[in-house]
Order: sequence, then C-alpha cells, then structure tokens
Amino acid sequence: MKLPFVKYQGTGNDFVLIDNREHAWQTYLQSQVPLHFSSEKALVAHLCHRQFGVGADGLMLLQPKSGYDFEMVYFNSDGGLSSMCGNGGRCIAAWAFSLGLGDDHSDFPKTPEALTNPGSPFHAARTVSFWAPDGEHRAWKLEDGAIALSMNPVEHIQHLGTDQWELNTGSPHYVQFETGDLSDIDLIPWARSIRHSDAYSPAGINVNAVSILGEGSIAMRTYERGVENETLSCGTGVTAAAIAYFQRQGNSISPASTQEIAVSTAGGPLHVRFAAQNGRFEDIYLIGAAQFVFEGNL
Repeated sequence: MKLPFVKYQGTGNDFVLIDNREHAWQTYLQSQVPLHFSSEKALVAHLCHRQFGVGADGLMLLQPKSGYDFEMVYFNSDGGLSSMCGNGGRCIAAWAFSLGLGDDHSDFPKTPEALTNPGSPFHAARTVSFWAPDGEHRAWKLEDGAIALSMNPVEHIQHLGTDQWELNTGSPHYVQFETGDLSDIDLIPWARSIRHSDAYSPAGINVNAVSILGEGSIAMRTYERGVENETLSCGTGVTAAAIAYFQRQGNSISPASTQEIAVSTAGGPLHVRFAAQNGRFEDIYLIGAAQFVFEGNL
C-alpha cells in the first residue's frame, strides 16, 4: 500500500508527518512488519535515514485525541518513541492549520500590549490545541506566518557549575555557556561524552553549547539524543538555553514580568518568551518559522 506523507522543517529541524486520523499508519505498519522490517522502530529509522529513506530528524503521527484538535506522536530518527520536540510541535501545528484544524482568530495570550495590536506580526490568526508526549500544548499561527507554541512550565533548574545548567523543557537538556566562537567547538565527541555519561544513563540527555551575543540574545548548537548527532536546531533546547541564560544573568536582566530571548541557531532564528517568578518559569512560548518542504507517498 501507499501511505501519503508531508515533510516540514522548523529552523532546519525536519520531520516526516503522517495523517493517522483514520489509522493509516497501523495499516501501513502491518504491510511492512515483519515482511520487510523487523519492527516499527526499524521501519521509522529507515524512513528517517538520509540516504536510504525520506530523511528527517524525526517522524510524527497526527491522530485523534478526545478534547483536543489532535495528538502528536513523536519518533526520533533512531525509530524510538521520544519525549517532546518543540520544533516538531510547531511543524505539526503548521500542518494542522493547513488541514483546516483549529479555530479562527485567537489572540496570542499574555504578551506586551504592543504585540497584540492588529497588524502586528505577533497578532494571531488561528489556534490549535493538541496532546504531545509531555502533555497539553497550544499553538498559534501568527500573521507573519510564524508558529508560536506554548511550552509547559519549568520549575526544577539545577545549577551544575559556573556555566553549566540542567533542566527539562519537555525533554532533558544540559546547557553549557562558552566564551569563544561556537564554530570552534568539536561538538559531537564532547556532547557524546556527556550524553552517555553515568550521570545520565541510561536515558541520556540532550547537550547544548551556548554563547551570549548581547543583552537578550544568544547563539547555540545542539546535540540531540535519539538523532545521535548535531541538529540545525532544537526547540526544547532553545527553550532550555533561553531559561538558563536568564538564570545565569540574574539581576542584570530587567525585572519586567515578560522576558523575550532571541536565539540564533544554525537553521535560523527563534524567540522564547516567558514569565519568570521565584524560580518558576511559565507562560513559555517558542516562536519561529515552520515550513512545508514537500509531500509524497511511502
């Protein structure tokens, strides 16, 4: 059988997306396993392979969920079911909007007054609610085409050392601040030594190297577990880096209730907006482009 798919990318994080509202994935799976592949994990890994498959950082199913517009089921490129993917959430939301899911016009919430004026790029045109590996999320399609994704609150942030932080933003992240040029870092062996260390065994952790560009602005590189390589961007990593930056800077940052951090990744710019109070971070939004790449049949 043939199974339709689309491919989307969010700042270079790319994903194979499958409409599973009528259980098409299960039907396709039965035609492939065990006849052609030993397991669902092996099939997903094949489809995400950049030489032998479609090529992607992950594969997602869009399927029904009572009380929500849809459920997001996320597989890493190694074929394993995984935790939350921020850029994946923005991409599947962008696709959902194109499928007609969600509600018309809903203002992007809890933003500075100037950003909610009609005509502003942060004025929302449409919204969806969905269930993901870490729970409930909402996403807004903004008038400039960007997708804003709500992220779950963050409370537990561990300061490991002068420039090292650990926190979970839907997926676990290790964040280290660097003073030099990030392009000079031999990222993969360094990140793998942390990802596979006894401290994070057996599940592992995503590893991020971050540099400060200026007030409210950072750059970063990410090694993702499950992909087991550097990716051009990582939404939960960008969120983790922005929060760690805020914590690191401490009292040097304006005490305004809403913070916005600009994050530069190899795949493009993202923004993280949040409210910080007494060590708790809430009203967190990951904002940036999410774009259709191509479609086909498996």
